[in-house]
Amino acid sequence: MKNRLIAFVIALAVLFGAAGCTAQEQKQNRISITMYLWDRNMSKALTPWLAQTFPEIDFTFVMGYNTMDFYADLNERGALPDIITCRRFSLNDAAKLSDQLMDLSQTEAAGTFYDRYLDNNREPGGAVRWLPMCAEVDGYIANLDLFEQYRIPLPTNYAEFTDVCRRFEELGINGYVNDYDKDYSCMEALQGCAIPELTTMEGTLWRMKYESETPDAPVGLDKQVWPRVFEKFQEYLRDTWTEPADADMDYDVMMPEFMDGKTAIIRGTATDCGTLIQDTGMNCAMLPYFGQTAEDNWLLTYPHCQVAVNREVGQNPEKNAAVQQVLSAMFSEEGQRLLEPTYAMLSYNKNVQIELGDAFSLVKDCIHRNHLYIRLASTEIFSISKDVVLKMVRGEYGAEEAYKDFNDQLTAAEDATAPEVITKQKTAYDLAMGEHGSPAASAVMNTVREQWGADVAIGYSSVIAAPIFAGDYTAQQLHWLTANRQRVRQGWFTGAELERLMQWLVNEKEDGSNPIRGHLMPVTSGLEYTVAADGTGSYTLTRITRNGRALDENAVYSVVMLGDLSFIESSYYCNCPMPQDLADKLETTDMAGYQVLVSGLEGGKQLKRPTDYVTIRRR
Repeated sequence: MKNRLIAFVIALAVLFGAAGCTAQEQKQNRISITMYLWDRNMSKALTPWLAQTFPEIDFTFVMGYNTMDFYADLNERGALPDIITCRRFSLNDAAKLSDQLMDLSQTEAAGTFYDRYLDNNREPGGAVRWLPMCAEVDGYIANLDLFEQYRIPLPTNYAEFTDVCRRFEELGINGYVNDYDKDYSCMEALQGCAIPELTTMEGTLWRMKYESETPDAPVGLDKQVWPRVFEKFQEYLRDTWTEPADADMDYDVMMPEFMDGKTAIIRGTATDCGTLIQDTGMNCAMLPYFGQTAEDNWLLTYPHCQVAVNREVGQNPEKNAAVQQVLSAMFSEEGQRLLEPTYAMLSYNKNVQIELGDAFSLVKDCIHRNHLYIRLASTEIFSISKDVVLKMVRGEYGAEEAYKDFNDQLTAAEDATAPEVITKQKTAYDLAMGEHGSPAASAVMNTVREQWGADVAIGYSSVIAAPIFAGDYTAQQLHWLTANRQRVRQGWFTGAELERLMQWLVNEKEDGSNPIRGHLMPVTSGLEYTVAADGTGSYTLTRITRNGRALDENAVYSVVMLGDLSFIESSYYCNCPMPQDLADKLETTDMAGYQVLVSGLEGGKQLKRPTDYVTIRRR
């Protein structure tokens, strides 16, 4: 009997040992996919949905930067992610990454697109390395109540548009306002007012030539289409009653004045318009960029983002299959709806039927006639457009000088001067989130805390955008290291208040709002904390310590915070406002996160070593 019992115990041990090995093997065999997001709005609904749709995949979602230069830098350092998204895109910008990206032309996801949209991204050899994710629509937004109140008919062509601007100006109301302080607003106004010229055969041929230029043979403006573009823009500035002070017009000033009835028409997107309708109940609608006749009106469009896949993914058949499934989900009707809940986008895919939202009520004819111009949006076109357009707005020169300046900048030789190296980092740190946090994020926050001289540093929302590499760092690379929109705030908190602050950042609230998902876990320095994970993406704060000891609830600590507050507080995103008494204790500084790093690392100083700042208990 004793021998049978021993044999039974041994059998159980072997059985459970084998089961344990199997579980461990399953965990090790899970597919990991790193996906970089061009902006925070992809974290609103799309990325949580992807994680729920593919529970067998370990996703790492990282808030990157919306520029090809950022990804080129990652590529040079050997850290290009599996899936890339970027909004600011042109084929000539993307050429520097072409050899490192997968050809998607024969994939299932690519097969769902209308050919004419894929052709915009097709390389001369036929490869398609970037897929466009639904279309953002840009034009004018009209305050319909103002038109009704003053019995002014809505314009249907350019002459009527300029007359509307005049009539409202005579009433003491801004006829038209554009937030010219933004580079994209300058670029879209310049191209938008001259779409009929840019879509001619001559304009199309010039664009094809420009998009396929090589570094040693830059393509300048042509002498037929672009002189007329600048002539039309000069007329446009005059006809919209633009003044030199408008060069400083900001979106945050323009939009409230529009909502208050002080402006009749603004430049904006259908997403802006749909959000106004849905969130404020404003009676507004999109209008097109006007041509000489109603039949020559156009909408300016651009992909919400472009999506590419690292070529190395193809070397792993299982991972490649998983990535292709993720792409198919993203470009499905459900995936695209999650990107824009106000139905203010158009789809490039044949099998996606998203009904036109209220924002499009007055521009359906443009859509049905396919009068949808896709903006030319290389990095240099963005920057040069802003420089030249603002000079025209300020009255520094007219169309002829603007054409020459734009062309000179477009064809100028690149500055070969190497940027100054701030530091040479000796130790690399991984970005991946483990059971005790992200080593790279910890190194950044430990450096910020020391440089600021604070007792505690807390990073919230997305903290960094890349692993820490061993090697040289310029100021631009340190900027790219920290995530976008990060302002530094500082204050003094008691231990009890610090605990409430961390509860606000971690715990799911009574209304269901929850500001964090794994990669958004707060990063702390001078403070350690423990959370319990419920397995569905929610966490509960269970313990806080400082240097391994419990916080003194009555002691007062200096605290520096770094992050994107609006992501957590905005009703559009996490909808989780900070308790007011805690918010009142914080002061916003004029420093961004990367500026703290630059000042702290000058002269070759090193990032501080990472520490275990969080412990995650799995239920």
